[in-house]
Amino acid sequence: QVQLVESGGGLVQPGGSLRLSCAASGSIFSIYTMGWYRQAPGKQRELVASITNSGRTNYADSVKGRFTISGHNAKNTVYLQMNSLKPEDTAVYYCNAVPSQSNYWGQGTQVTVSS
Repeated sequence: QVQLVESGGGLVQPGGSLRLSCAASGSIFSIYTMGWYRQAPGKQRELVASITNSGRTNYADSVKGRFTISGHNAKNTVYLQMNSLKPEDTAVYYCNAVPSQSNYWGQGTQVTVSS
């Protein structure tokens, strides 16, 4: 059973940066395209960034130019570098495969952007 554990969230002021990490208990990154999703209060979960096992990345328009996804297959870890954060980036952030696998959802990590 693969488990994904997200970390790195916190409270940050607008314009600040955070780096999220997603560690997997198994070697899934070489199999799946991996993604970072987020869910804000009262909104549906959305995919914000993805990376293929060959390193090709894709971003939602709302985060393009501000967020960077990267992966380290040997460490079974995926990262999300978030710069120039805005209050509308406030959400719980999750990692999962793309398309998402229902049994891979973890607890997520809370990101709050507020002054």
